[in-house]
Amino acid sequence: MHTPEALSKHYIPYNAKFLGSTEVEQPKGTEIVRDAVRKLKFARHIKKSEGQKIPKVELQISIYGVKILDPKTKEVQHNCQLHRISFCADDKTDKRIFTFICKDSESNKHLCYVFDSEKCAEEITLTIGQAFDLAYRKFLESGGKDVETRKQIAGLQKRIQELETENIELKNKVQDLENQLRITEAGSVTPKSPSTDIFDMVPFSPISPQSSTPTRNGTQPPPRPIRPLLPPTTRTPELDLFGAEPFDPFSCGAGDFPPDIQSKLDEMQEGFKMGLTLEGTVFCLDPLDSRC
Repeated sequence: MHTPEALSKHYIPYNAKFLGSTEVEQPKGTEIVRDAVRKLKFARHIKKSEGQKIPKVELQISIYGVKILDPKTKEVQHNCQLHRISFCADDKTDKRIFTFICKDSESNKHLCYVFDSEKCAEEITLTIGQAFDLAYRKFLESGGKDVETRKQIAGLQKRIQELETENIELKNKVQDLENQLRITEAGSVTPKSPSTDIFDMVPFSPISPQSSTPTRNGTQPPPRPIRPLLPPTTRTPELDLFGAEPFDPFSCGAGDFPPDIQSKLDEMQEGFKMGLTLEGTVFCLDPLDSRC
């Protein structure tokens, strides 16, 4: 209906009356939308009987979402991103009514928005569908294909950190066992007079002479105290068992996304994968998806 440039570089404006929005239990479904429309129509009928008019709004549809603005002040009342819109339809029994279901960004609840347009209900519905189609294409071209790969890399990075922490703990345990063994061996050694070899020389011993020399009263001096190990939190884990820096094949580079951007990409991917149901047709471009 519209050129890709019109939806990607600009927006398509429409005027309509806003009946309101209401929470729904499911992101899709004709019956879900029908109940929401009936509920909001009844609420508006009561307000109209009280003298309140249905507010007019301006819809701006682009690949970035559907904005609902005040037509005079241009103040944005609602901003619905396309990857959060899961269902869009116009009422075949009342050709002025059209609606869409969008997941709220703050509460994560599914809200159904209902509008009244005199002539453009079906056209607005199709325009939202076209914008969704173009937005998904742009998402794939701008790196959306790598989201799943990056999620796997993040999982591997987490596993590497866990293994490095486990490696440090095991090295600490080995060091503790070695210290305990040294203390046990030092306490079990009894002083002996050194014997000479065939050259009348005292054999070389790695034990310090001071440690094997008795005191004046003939008792063995206590072993030298062993310095306790520093707690794991104060040891520097930069080096591995061989004194080298731990190998990290996924060090952050220019092509990696920060965690906040990564989470947004994950959310967009899930939203686009769900697709947009438009009069019984699911808009998605994934050739592996059986719904396409």
